[in-house]
Amino acid sequence: MAKYYDVKITLVSQLKKCPAGHKVGDEFLVSNLSPGGICMGALGSLLPFIMTLKFGGSFFWEEKAGQGTFCCPDPEVVNTFRLERLGESAVPTGPLEDLP
Repeated sequence: MAKYYDVKITLVSQLKKCPAGHKVGDEFLVSNLSPGGICMGALGSLLPFIMTLKFGGSFFWEEKAGQGTFCCPDPEVVNTFRLERLGESAVPTGPLEDLP
């Protein structure tokens, strides 16, 4: 059976105030459900990288396995997020009706 991992998203820098209200230091946890409070633009741009980490992958260009740094698509704000793979997910990975 495949292993699934939790992923932590941390906002590490931004050029200007974010219209979605994100601030440096904001953190979000991705288990098997989307994290509440993160804007759709950021989530949409981060999702492919989140899924890579969730299933145990890494990015060859990063110095440390299991993490990566990526930006939101807003060219004026440029929120920069660090993604980090955490331990195995404790949330059930079966059918959706099994989720809390």
